[in-house]
Amino acid sequence: MTENESTERSALLTLDGLRKAYPGVVANDDVSFTVWPGEVHALLGENGAGKSTLVKMIYGLVKPDRGIMVLEGKAFTPANPAAARSAGVAMVFQHFSLFDALNVAENIALGMDNPPAQRELATRISEVSEAYGLPLDPARIVGDLSAGERQRVEIIRCLLQDPRLLIMDEPTSVLTPQEVEILFHTLRKLTAEGTAILYISHKLEEIRALCEDATILRLGKVVDTCDPREKSARELAEMMVGESLHIPTREEFKPGQVVLAIEGLSLPSPSSFGTALRDISLKLSAGEVLGIGGVAGNGQDEFLSALSGEVLALPGVITLNGKDVGLLGPNPRRALGLLAAPEERLGHAAAPDMSLLENALLTGAVRENLTSRGFLKWGRVKDFTEKIIDEFDVRTPGPENAARSLSGGNLQKFVIGREILQRPDVLVVNQPTWGVDASAAAAIRQALLDLAAGGAAVIVISQDLDELLEISDRFTALNEGRLAKPRPAQGLSVEEIGLMMGGAHDMHEAEVNT
Repeated sequence: MTENESTERSALLTLDGLRKAYPGVVANDDVSFTVWPGEVHALLGENGAGKSTLVKMIYGLVKPDRGIMVLEGKAFTPANPAAARSAGVAMVFQHFSLFDALNVAENIALGMDNPPAQRELATRISEVSEAYGLPLDPARIVGDLSAGERQRVEIIRCLLQDPRLLIMDEPTSVLTPQEVEILFHTLRKLTAEGTAILYISHKLEEIRALCEDATILRLGKVVDTCDPREKSARELAEMMVGESLHIPTREEFKPGQVVLAIEGLSLPSPSSFGTALRDISLKLSAGEVLGIGGVAGNGQDEFLSALSGEVLALPGVITLNGKDVGLLGPNPRRALGLLAAPEERLGHAAAPDMSLLENALLTGAVRENLTSRGFLKWGRVKDFTEKIIDEFDVRTPGPENAARSLSGGNLQKFVIGREILQRPDVLVVNQPTWGVDASAAAAIRQALLDLAAGGAAVIVISQDLDELLEISDRFTALNEGRLAKPRPAQGLSVEEIGLMMGGAHDMHEAEVNT
């Protein structure tokens, strides 16, 4: 925003000296910046920089300890999200808040303060979704929607409120490249109408493509501002972390012995809205990183559950180092060296209200020798937890803090670090760097590569194709519960990857052989 432009119109939102502290940590310290009507303003920072706390203050979820907010020239002190919404502020959260068994209109009504009658609401949903290029059927059951369509539900719920400011937290984390383009088209249409977007994302190329202003936070303070279109993604990342960005390095892959073999894995979906696994066969070698791509909802969670032992297979279907583990549960598989880190951090990978000490104990008890004759070795538990925190740079006041007190990225670092430090023979991870800043993502990828270099086999399930191609020795994709034939990752084209992700395996094989 130039000085001449700023004199022609008034600021939409001004933050002046905002501060918020919690016991042992200052989340925001003297934060000040301005958002103008019709702009997409990026809020950047590494995990734990204070972004989430800041937008929660704007949305009325958290009350600042000090500072002033001004919205459209008037003092803005929302007591709760309903007050923020009535003032023209809407927010699309990183994690969906939808009920699978309800339809689109019913879900949207639950998120509105004064919803109209269902028939009228359904009409408005159809009109607004079509107008902004995000078509939705109000009668469809949410459990039947793709991740991208669920994102649309959240966005349309906000747009029905006619917001002046739309806050978006990691809105593209579950979207395909095509869906990202549709979303960007919608956001540009909104800004052309005068709506401002406050945009949080760790995908810096998206920031460069979409945003015209950026405020960078580090340790709760504003450390820089810029026009991201004039910076490279690496420059933005280094502004966030305050140092040069580490680029993961890898050793040449030399296949070792087969450590994990899957033969004809077929399992029904554990839920009405899940995906059945269909005749999956795979061999994984020691020292190998296998990347598995695919649009969300194509069997990724079910595949990880089958490998982790949360869902049991038939005898002989899954073997680890030659031993049949198909009928073994998670703890016996962990004891044998097969470890997993699921996508859902809070509630699946970690118990929200338990401390980091207790969460380290939950999966590390056997391999880290944290118990003896039914008694807990709290000294060893503390040592193991502090090792995770230190080696994976987990930002937390201490190991006694609850898992839910960590930012999403810091909890992700804790979960991944907890599994890697147990020295698995096979590690399966789903979305290892989801919601993680560029520096932490590079560190996690390097840790996975180092684990493989030490002889472990690693399966990385991710929707980030750049990530998979950066660290994978072989690449495959899940589509409707089927796994494509793995291929060497080096040299794969976008078209070939698209065929594998789209399920056109036979056509792909034919093209390769011609």
